[in-house]
Amino acid sequence: MDRGMNKVVLIKRRTRYEELKRRYNTVEQARFYIEHLGADFSDYEREDKTYNAALENIRNLIRPCARLQEIDREYLPNMIFGKDDIVIAVGQDGLVANAMKYMDGQPLIGVNPDPARWDGVLLPFETGEIAKVLPKVINGTFDTKNVTMGKVETKDGQVLYAVNDFFIGVSNHTSARYNINYRNRVENQSSSGIIISTGFGMTGWHKSIMAEFVGIAKAFGLNYVTELHADWGARQLIFQVREPYPSRFTQADIVFGKIMDNEKLVITSNMSENGVVFSDGVIDDTIDFNAGMEITIGVSDRIGRLVTG
Repeated sequence: MDRGMNKVVLIKRRTRYEELKRRYNTVEQARFYIEHLGADFSDYEREDKTYNAALENIRNLIRPCARLQEIDREYLPNMIFGKDDIVIAVGQDGLVANAMKYMDGQPLIGVNPDPARWDGVLLPFETGEIAKVLPKVINGTFDTKNVTMGKVETKDGQVLYAVNDFFIGVSNHTSARYNINYRNRVENQSSSGIIISTGFGMTGWHKSIMAEFVGIAKAFGLNYVTELHADWGARQLIFQVREPYPSRFTQADIVFGKIMDNEKLVITSNMSENGVVFSDGVIDDTIDFNAGMEITIGVSDRIGRLVTG
């Protein structure tokens, strides 16, 4: 195994303990704040100790067989991954999803550093298992599960990807105004925004919206609404309009639909300010979406490759 030919990018995040130290400058001030609220500061310390011990164990398992580069979660939007990089994300599901949307088919290993505290569908491995799975990935004898991603593109060339979902709307939670073009039908709408989910994201924001819809249907004595399910690798997206408002000037007929692999959903902003598009809940990485801007949404050619064995 030629160590020099292999490169692993280790993605980490700050723990709650580290965030508190950063916010309050010293451990003592952070402890005072947490204990003043009646919480157990030692739990934050235990979590930090366990997480950093897991990171150090993983570093020691990587170094004999590959070059190591580390990056914190907050710098992911600026990271350019090499086509032959192997990526290991150590944390919760959200960290794995955030890493995946900036990748382009590189194998991604999700590691659960604290199984007693966290569970996750994107974390198939524990710390010690890196010793077995990493050589398999390096040798190309590993198994993966493909994850379909969504893609938003503007006319001026801005691009944003999503592993879970996109939000299109207003940053300050007022009404979003836009034109929606779906399968050659066009409506002028006012709503709380549009959610566009991947197959993987169907258990997130989409599920919450569907739960509300099903509850309303039951209250009106309607038949039970069967919830849609999609495989992570399904080449389709689902869009939902949140709280559409029909009026003399706005319509509310195009409120739900599938975007198949060869289709595009086109949205044109009618918002003078504060219009945004962001993905996977990461508000820091947004596209401004103000009056006159047009975006197209579709299934991305990029896929996520989650290592499973």
